[in-house]
Amino acid sequence: MKRYPTNLTDSQWCLLDGILQDDRKRKHPLRDVLDALFYLLKTGCQWRMLPHCFPKWELVYYYFSKWKNDGTIELIHELLRDKVRKKAGKHESPSLACIDSQSVKTTRIGGECRGIDGGKKIKGRKRHIITDTMGLLLSVVVHPANVHDSKGATDVIASLRGRFSRLVKIIADGGYRGVLIENTKTAFGWILEVVLRKDDSKKFAVIPTRWVVERTFAWFESYRRLSKDFEFNTDTSEAMIQLAMIKLMLNRIHK
Repeated sequence: MKRYPTNLTDSQWCLLDGILQDDRKRKHPLRDVLDALFYLLKTGCQWRMLPHCFPKWELVYYYFSKWKNDGTIELIHELLRDKVRKKAGKHESPSLACIDSQSVKTTRIGGECRGIDGGKKIKGRKRHIITDTMGLLLSVVVHPANVHDSKGATDVIASLRGRFSRLVKIIADGGYRGVLIENTKTAFGWILEVVLRKDDSKKFAVIPTRWVVERTFAWFESYRRLSKDFEFNTDTSEAMIQLAMIKLMLNRIHK
């Protein structure tokens, strides 16, 4: 098969081999399927326009749907995030997290769950994410862009329940003020701390801790599939974001 810069290296594949392999006989190795997914994610091409050196697009899409629905993509993401944190000398469970959202346009086909973000004048969806202090993804929920941050945050915060034993505080911007702070404390026992810019500041300034989640959104820009929300279903959008983070973490562990 033709080699692309997005292809997995041998050492990267070794990390995933044990999770994905089973005893079934296949015409195409699962490694080729993953290489096709990472190619599609990086280049932003349509499923039907995958190069012929990859397995047929129907097969690639079948495995993507299967891994999305049975939790395999999420499992790989969780395992790799733990490895990256350990490699950096950190505990698997963070004690501090950051939350923010990104409004992105959808295509003409649109799909389910769309709305208009009146503040940013964007018709589409919001990617609501929570990261650790390294910018690694802890959770993602995609919802209509017209849902205010303080409302949309409820689901993404709730998705952390029971997963991170050391989590104490979540850093947020001014859009998360209001009853959400008290609700987060009451329901989960976590502190939601709103960090604001200084009122007298007229220049761009990096806000301590909060900038890491903005950097994660910047990482998404390296993948053309994420330049818009091209997906019909929101769970597919979430899986694509997880795949992008999987590739980023694989590159950190093994080049």
